[in-house]
Amino acid sequence: MTTSPEGALRAGVVGLGMMGRNHVRVWDELVDGVDLVAVADPDPRARAQGTAGRRARGFEDAERMLAEEGLDLVSVVAPTSLHLAATLAAFEAGANVLVEKPIAATRDEAEAMIEAAAAAGRMLTVGHIERFNPAIRELRRRLGEGELGRIFQISATRLGPFPARIRDVGVIVDLAPHDLDIMRFLVGSEPVRIYAEAERRIHTEHEDLFTGTVRFANGVLGVLNINWLTPTKQRVLTVTGERGMYVADYLSQDLVYYANPQASPESGDGDGPVTTVTEGEMTHRPIDREEPLAVELREFARAVRDGGPPPVDPHDAMVALLLARKMVESAETGQTIAGPALEAVLA
Repeated sequence: MTTSPEGALRAGVVGLGMMGRNHVRVWDELVDGVDLVAVADPDPRARAQGTAGRRARGFEDAERMLAEEGLDLVSVVAPTSLHLAATLAAFEAGANVLVEKPIAATRDEAEAMIEAAAAAGRMLTVGHIERFNPAIRELRRRLGEGELGRIFQISATRLGPFPARIRDVGVIVDLAPHDLDIMRFLVGSEPVRIYAEAERRIHTEHEDLFTGTVRFANGVLGVLNINWLTPTKQRVLTVTGERGMYVADYLSQDLVYYANPQASPESGDGDGPVTTVTEGEMTHRPIDREEPLAVELREFARAVRDGGPPPVDPHDAMVALLLARKMVESAETGQTIAGPALEAVLA
């Protein structure tokens, strides 16, 4: 076992695909007070890439890494089918865990992970990285201060090319949990009705084109437009309210406010009833741009030091996964999902 600087948290990474290598880089280079000491992947080439130029030891077997290295923090960035086993092994070894989304393959597995964290007295959090985008964090702050007044609609656009790697799920389960989670995160209300339409245009087994709607209990309407069929990436979130509209671009980390002059706080007339909407000024809100993964892992390390809470509650991550699966069900059956069937997802 390698030694770490006094007071540093010892970190390891399980899984060295593209995202796993990003965890390695960020832990090793961008998070103060954390010492990346070990990585694990069965592929020797991946281990060689993950450890090149770094002090971290490479392990073929994650359980051996966990047994030998005395880790405080573990990023589980393995395939979803391995999340449960890797997470339980990390808890048994005394580590706290950040598991990449989706939290698990099934609800039973997710609940087993949540229960294991409680039993071990360790932290479980989930890599819903969009929550840590500086533009989204600033948007949430401004919405919380009531800058838009009543929120009417939240609309997510997540478009891009067809993924080169083979997938075991379609675009809904792969991408929609990001936006379903962000909608709940920003709106502060639970879905009461969902509906989806989907198509299979290129993918041979699963849907690659999806449009969904979510009605929230507080009256906000959510709209999702997601596909793998667009030859350029778009990652945009729009929030419309009585005082104007916010547009957040995940990729550029721009946050733009379009005012409704009849009700904008800047107009001085924002306290009265809104009777009309007209075109107003556009304002770029200042954003301190930063890599979202660095923000996420830094907050995970800080939460471990401070004793919690987890940066992303694992129950929220489970709900995002289950809502996406209900969207798949709606698209396959043509039925709106509401009532007890939806309430069970949120329980």
